[in-house]
Amino acid sequence: MDTEAKHTERDRSSAPEAGSEEGARSSRIPDRFAAMSWRRAAALGGVCAVFLLLFSNYVVQPFLIPSGSMESTLRIGDRVLVNKLAYRFGSVPHRGDVVVFDGTGSFVQETPEENPVVALVHGVAASLGLAEPAGTDFVKRVVGVGGDRVVCCDKRGRVEVNGRPVDEEYLHLGDAPSAAPFDIVVPDGKLWMMGDHRSNSRDSRDHLGEPGGGMVPVDRVIGRVDWIGWPLGRLGSLARTAAFDGIREPGGTHG
Repeated sequence: MDTEAKHTERDRSSAPEAGSEEGARSSRIPDRFAAMSWRRAAALGGVCAVFLLLFSNYVVQPFLIPSGSMESTLRIGDRVLVNKLAYRFGSVPHRGDVVVFDGTGSFVQETPEENPVVALVHGVAASLGLAEPAGTDFVKRVVGVGGDRVVCCDKRGRVEVNGRPVDEEYLHLGDAPSAAPFDIVVPDGKLWMMGDHRSNSRDSRDHLGEPGGGMVPVDRVIGRVDWIGWPLGRLGSLARTAAFDGIREPGGTHG
């Protein structure tokens, strides 16, 4: 008896015929699973995007350095991480902090008009560090806080804060502290900002004759630059400067 032939016939007869209801049902199952997988992937992607945007808006925001005004501390193309919690709970910017701020009303007198859709897309990309920041966002170093008298320059060409010279070791190699002299008192609630590459930085000095006098309101500070996240060769925290240690506070006490 040819049992092999009978088994073969039984196997063929038990398989769903092409075009049968059972065959169609089994072919739809993978399609259904594929559709569910795509929906889950899309939902997961949406949740991740919302999380990243919220995290960027309220905790840490990537920021693409667009110019050389802070060299050599920060270089063009660096992606830094801005700590938005640094000044959220009663703390205020200190001399020597490198901060990102909105320069509207101080560095920028008129906000440029943009297409709303383009502005939204660019804002999202900038908040993730994928595009240059808005034209009103700047990164500089705090040199004077409210009540400080900031003068340039002393006999050795140094900036003075409250009568004490500051040895600014972070300045770009070969730069003088300032080519233009100034003598200002920072109003309360304001900040005097300068770039580390003084010969290549438009900062508070360049806006002295404008409304606001180049002083940045504390409440316009977006956050403090605490880390460099890219490129990998520069990955790490931003070194704190000791240049302002020992500066007298406006009331006469040491800072």
